[in-house]
Amino acid sequence: MKMDKNIWGEFKKGNSEATSHIYNRHVQILYRYGKKITSDSELIKDTIQELFLDLIRTRHNLSELDNIQFYLIKAFRRRIFRELKKNTLVEKIEDRTSSSELTITYSYEEELIRKEHLTHREKIVQKGLKALTPKQREILFYRFTCNFDYSQICELMSLKYDSARKMTFRALQSLKQCLSKTDFNFFVIHFQLFEI
Repeated sequence: MKMDKNIWGEFKKGNSEATSHIYNRHVQILYRYGKKITSDSELIKDTIQELFLDLIRTRHNLSELDNIQFYLIKAFRRRIFRELKKNTLVEKIEDRTSSSELTITYSYEEELIRKEHLTHREKIVQKGLKALTPKQREILFYRFTCNFDYSQICELMSLKYDSARKMTFRALQSLKQCLSKTDFNFFVIHFQLFEI
């Protein structure tokens, strides 16, 4: 993550190319992540814009870091939940779950359910998603789509290290039991490239 450290350093100095690079590299994953939390596209776009404006405004006071994507997702997550609570677009997060669990619903999954004629690949994805709990979907998203390590996942999901590893293992086991080996491999590859 040396590259992230260098780009972040240039961003903090006010380098406009570094700012553009950070935005262009991470805006899509932030948007896709936001779609897992809410279907309100305008709120997601506004939250991303406000996040970047605040980063630019406070860039000189920001700490050094070596994983920009983790920092942005963590900051975005905090900000969008604050906006959702403020706007009362969803129930309070504490009321929805007994812990700090995030309920992720994949827009892609909802789209699949609406379709009458699913392709074989779509059926594999739908079957795989149904085999997972919301927390398992969330942890696989962080682990495979975002490539976060377990310590980062623990920080985002308020889990202990061993719990995060076990949850990932159990999610993969659920998929293996539910899907054939070929379908399992397809699901994992497709999950990494999720376009929402």
